[in-house]
Amino acid sequence: MGSATTQALAASAAVLDKQRVGAATARDLFAAARAVAGSPQLSGALADRTTAPDARAALVGAVFGKLSAGARNVVTAVVSQRWSDTTDLVDALEELAIRAAAKAEKTADLSGELFGVSRVIASNPELELALGSTLGDPAAKVALVEKLLSGRVSDATLLIVSELVRELRGRRLRGLLNHVIRVVAAQADRTVATVTTARPLTDEQADRLTASLARRYGGQIALNQIIDADVVGGIRVQIADDIIDGSISSRLTDLRQRLAG
Repeated sequence: MGSATTQALAASAAVLDKQRVGAATARDLFAAARAVAGSPQLSGALADRTTAPDARAALVGAVFGKLSAGARNVVTAVVSQRWSDTTDLVDALEELAIRAAAKAEKTADLSGELFGVSRVIASNPELELALGSTLGDPAAKVALVEKLLSGRVSDATLLIVSELVRELRGRRLRGLLNHVIRVVAAQADRTVATVTTARPLTDEQADRLTASLARRYGGQIALNQIIDADVVGGIRVQIADDIIDGSISSRLTDLRQRLAG
């Protein structure tokens, strides 16, 4: 991500944070992202640095006049920024839609729900192919997501996953879900920690680990667990690019490498 895009995304997110948003705002922002992604002419015009910001804002009003006021304000903020690449503008609209969905959902653990969805997909190659294929009908993918998730996750998670499979734009679904989990956690001022163990942590163990990670990294921690018998014992924790590996399997591998050396 270029420095211009980093600054533009931060400024646009600040505008979103000032809006009163609901599920309709998120849906409108997803619709705007689809429209811009689907039209090279529109995306080029909205990202054109040689055009005055006021002119780009006027184009938003003409094209997206039926959007809710909050969504239109966010789209206007996005096109007023300078982006490193046209694709970054589309990605930003999608990320802001995800953030709006997370902001509108006050009670559900969205990062936990999305993590659960990613694990189900990871464990089912046929499902991953059905949802992640570039050849699949978007409407059929959305219908499959609704069939699998309706009544099992929050409306916000259902909306996010449905929109992701509708508009993959060449991206791998599991990798995209991992990114979205971090976005949702960040919107709630949390840091995602993925913990891999041979057996599920008890509530007390999870609380102690969460508190320890919070002291180390600062802020709140969203803890996601993966059960993997190959870990043997101990735990492996990943936060962004940091890996804390205290598993027995890792120690045995290290020992074998030392002996071989």
